[in-house]
Formats: sequence, C-alpha cells, structure tokens
Amino acid sequence: MKFLVVDDSATMRRIVLNSLQRIGYNDFVEAEDGVDALAKFDGSIGMVITDWNMPNMSGTDLARALRGRPDGATVPILMVTARSVREDIILALESGVNNYIVKPFTPPVLKEKIDALLTAKAA
Repeated sequence: MKFLVVDDSATMRRIVLNSLQRIGYNDFVEAEDGVDALAKFDGSIGMVITDWNMPNMSGTDLARALRGRPDGATVPILMVTARSVREDIILALESGVNNYIVKPFTPPVLKEKIDALLTAKAA
C-alpha cells in the first residue's frame, strides 16, 4: 500500500516515514502541505497521513477537499498532530479524518491506527 505523508516539517515527515518503515511499509509519497498533497494524490494512494497545521492548506482542509473528490471520497485519512483538545479531535473527524494520533507517537501506536483503518475499510 502507498501512503501520502503530508507535513510542512521535513523532520516530521522523516519521523513518519521511518516509523512506517519500522512497521513494514515502504511505499510512500511526501507532500509539504495540503496543496502539494492534492497535486500528488492519485488512485495509487491507499492512505493519507497528514499534519493539521500547515501553510497554504491545513490538514482539515485537505481532508474536506479529498472527501469532495471521487478518487478521495473513501481513502483512509490519519491525522498526526500536536493538537490534542477534544474540540480539535471532533473538528478533525467532522472534516473527514478517519483517525487521529497526538504527537509524539511511537511506531506501535502508528501501526495500531493503520491496522484499525484498514480493518474498517475492509468491513
């Protein structure tokens, strides 16, 4: 499965990519913000992992944009962000995000969330 990893921080993208590799995933595309992600999104993307706070287009705006596209309407979206208050989590879910991880995270937590999304999508 191919992941689209979206974060304006190159360091954070590297952390996510390294975590994905540690749990057995090696196919990914990187994007610096939501605008870049929309340009790189295609039918080969199996899951989007995005930050919330980014210039040009936030993670919640990216989720809304993907949900409005036929090719993005059902792709699992996982938000990885420092925003941890209940209201933010609810807003993210309402924007179309399927699951949520608060930074910092560990590879086992990332794997658990990915596995849950894949199970839900298969059901």
